[in-house]
Amino acid sequence: MDDGRRNDIMKVEIAEELGLLDKVNATGWKSLTAKESGRIGGILARRKKKEREEQCTVDSQACTMP
Repeated sequence: MDDGRRNDIMKVEIAEELGLLDKVNATGWKSLTAKESGRIGGILARRKKKEREEQCTVDSQACTMP
């Protein structure tokens, strides 16, 4: 699965966790406030960072973080 598709799936999961999925389904992503979008983006960034760190640990390689 490519990164774009994975990001989209994660965004939907996060929106659901925050109770925003009904709003997104009804009126689209553009209907979210800046605060709501920021929360989703922040959580998404944290999860992606955690995944990269876990992958580096599993691979036992010296990974460089961007």
